[in-house]
Amino acid sequence: MTSIDPIQLEVIRNALVATCEQMSVTIWRTSRSAVVREMLDYSTALFDASGQNVAQATRIPVHLNSMATCLEDLLADHVPLVEWRDGDIIVTNDPYCGAQHLPDILAFRPVFIDGEVVSIVGTLCHHIDVGGRSAGSYDPLATEIFQEGLRIPPLKLYDGGVRNDAVYRLILNNSREPEKLAGDLSSQMAALDVGATEVLRIATRYGTGALQSATRRILEQSEQSMRAAISTMPDGTYTFEDFVDDDGITETAIRVAVSVTISGDTVTVDFTGSSPQADGSVNCTLNMSKSAVYFAVMSGAGGNFAANSGCYRPVSVVAPEGTVVNCRHPAPVVNRMLTGHRIVTTVLGALAQALPGKIPAAYYGVSYVYSLGSKKSDGSPDVYLEIEVGGWGAHPEVDGASAFSAGFHNLANSPLEMVEASHPVTFLSYGLTPDSGGPGRTRGGLGLHREWRLDADRGVLSTSFERFRIPPYGLDGGKPGALGRLLIRRGGQVFEEASKLSGYELRQGDVVRLETSGGGGYGSATDRLADAIEADLKDGYVTPDAARRHYGGV
Repeated sequence: MTSIDPIQLEVIRNALVATCEQMSVTIWRTSRSAVVREMLDYSTALFDASGQNVAQATRIPVHLNSMATCLEDLLADHVPLVEWRDGDIIVTNDPYCGAQHLPDILAFRPVFIDGEVVSIVGTLCHHIDVGGRSAGSYDPLATEIFQEGLRIPPLKLYDGGVRNDAVYRLILNNSREPEKLAGDLSSQMAALDVGATEVLRIATRYGTGALQSATRRILEQSEQSMRAAISTMPDGTYTFEDFVDDDGITETAIRVAVSVTISGDTVTVDFTGSSPQADGSVNCTLNMSKSAVYFAVMSGAGGNFAANSGCYRPVSVVAPEGTVVNCRHPAPVVNRMLTGHRIVTTVLGALAQALPGKIPAAYYGVSYVYSLGSKKSDGSPDVYLEIEVGGWGAHPEVDGASAFSAGFHNLANSPLEMVEASHPVTFLSYGLTPDSGGPGRTRGGLGLHREWRLDADRGVLSTSFERFRIPPYGLDGGKPGALGRLLIRRGGQVFEEASKLSGYELRQGDVVRLETSGGGGYGSATDRLADAIEADLKDGYVTPDAARRHYGGV
């Protein structure tokens, strides 16, 4: 092994992270769909030859924590490294081959030097539509993965630098928005080219041996830092449970139960006791559940470490097969984020017992996904896909953030003007929802409301919402955040609908209003400072009636 001094190690480490950021900027600047360009629902990362994540851009933790496991599975069971050639690009979206759900297409490209793979660069993009029963490929009422869209097994989209046009056409022919899908795929390919070029530049400047030594040392340092952070947490076993409202098929709540055992410098997270896999599409594969666990443990540990595969080594996950956190084929999984968020809030709830006064109350805990299928002026399909957020849980020392994307999915806001210019909708209201944050000594963040009118002759709405029945929990006497709601106004009537809809027919002039949940409160509401209550009243975050009801004497 080539020796490497600490200064050179830091130079290479930062160069690899910068490479991932350059890949990220490439996708942002060249992508076509609003899902990628505006919401930034994509990720870029760099791996060693064994598939371990060495560096990553600041993008989507739920993606980044799963890409390495997907690549390792791909190398072990589908496309062994000996079959890869310079210029190859392997793609997949199959959740049962390590991906997450069908709209997320992963692409990996090896970087060769002197006939040897020294690195692999990877991208993941959430694509606007890959077929299936619902526009945007989000059908909350799917009962098997075959209903959710085109499923791509691990295969070479590019073989030795030459695109497989038959596969390429097959992918595009299964999308309602083939031009946008093609544009975003091209962005992924361009980002891989940028990544491969930068890795070659780094290897040429410092030497292949130094690059490989640096990647090994980077992983070792992250592992050591993660173990050190875990070591500061008290040993013991801590249990918690939280619930998904339902799967859209039945009204039965879905239990996510966890037992977190801290022992020295390791953590074991055991989901024994969680509900069986659901009929509906809220199931998680094991790779998805691991991603959520890694995020929650890293967030709770709060150490000073670079996020990569080294951080995962001290964390073990036990998830019985056939449960909602480790489903069997062919269970539907498109709404895996509903349970994924719940894994995060459940693990953090357990860690709050180990680290009292350091873990916030529950955040909104759901990616509020809705899709509208309608027609463009030329009669071709139009897909409007949106993902909304809610309020963060209160921290022991400060109020929760309002209407702000939580770290697990880390999405950006879609500008209303851009949406109106691209789709047949007009926005009527968008803002914070008063009284939605959970009362407490520190208040939970507020959820938002987003209301729009359909301007097309007709449309078909699908919604994948959550926290309509079981609110985000408060901690240490804090009260839960408000529940979400979906209201449809037609003429003079208002209909309050369920959280998960598929194929809901809209007419021109119908108004859709989504209200997202707020975060849980922390500590007793009677201990909230008068100045804080006065400020909430002045800002309109809390109404006078709610202030009297929850805080008293106002």
